[in-house]
Amino acid sequence: MVKAKYQIALLLGSMLAAPIWTAGGQHPPAQEHSHQHDGSRAAGVNERGDHAMGFSHEKTTHHFRLTTDGGVIEVTANDPKDVASRDMIRMHLAHIAKLFKEGDFSKPMFTHGEVPSGVPALQRLKGEISYTFDPVERGGKVIISTSNAEAIRAAQEFLRYQINDHKTGDSLEVSKEP
Repeated sequence: MVKAKYQIALLLGSMLAAPIWTAGGQHPPAQEHSHQHDGSRAAGVNERGDHAMGFSHEKTTHHFRLTTDGGVIEVTANDPKDVASRDMIRMHLAHIAKLFKEGDFSKPMFTHGEVPSGVPALQRLKGEISYTFDPVERGGKVIISTSNAEAIRAAQEFLRYQINDHKTGDSLEVSKEP
C-alpha cells in the first residue's frame, strides 16, 4: 500500500514538474521512445491531449506535414458547423505558436508523457525558428520554418514523432508545399 502511494506521488509530481522544467530552460529527463502502442498508451495520449488542447481529438483531425524548411501542424474540426471546436483549435494553435517560439514544449511533453523527438534541438535553436499561426476554414495551422539545417531536421523529427504517436497516416516524406 505504501509503495502504491509512493508511485502515485511520483507520477503526479513528474506530471506537474514538466512545465517547470521547460520554464527554467532545462529539459526533463529523456524517456525511451519505444512506442509499443498498446491501447493504454494511445488512450493516455488522447486523454492528456484533449486536456492540453482544450478540445476533443474525436471531433477534430490533426495533420502534420514535413516541408523543405520545417513543416506544418494543422488541426480542423470534423464538422463544418462545429464552431466551438474551430474556435478552440484556433486559440490553442495561436498559443502553441507563441509557446514554441519561446522554446516551451510542455504541452506536447505532457500529452505524450515523454520528450518528443527533436524537442531538445528545437528548444536550443528557438531563436532561429519561426512559428506562424494561420487560421483555416475549420481550424488553424502552425507553420514551422527556418533556414538552419539542424533546426529543419529537428522540426521534421518532431513532426514525424507526432505522425507516428498520433497515428495520423500522414506522409513521413518531405513535401515542397507548405
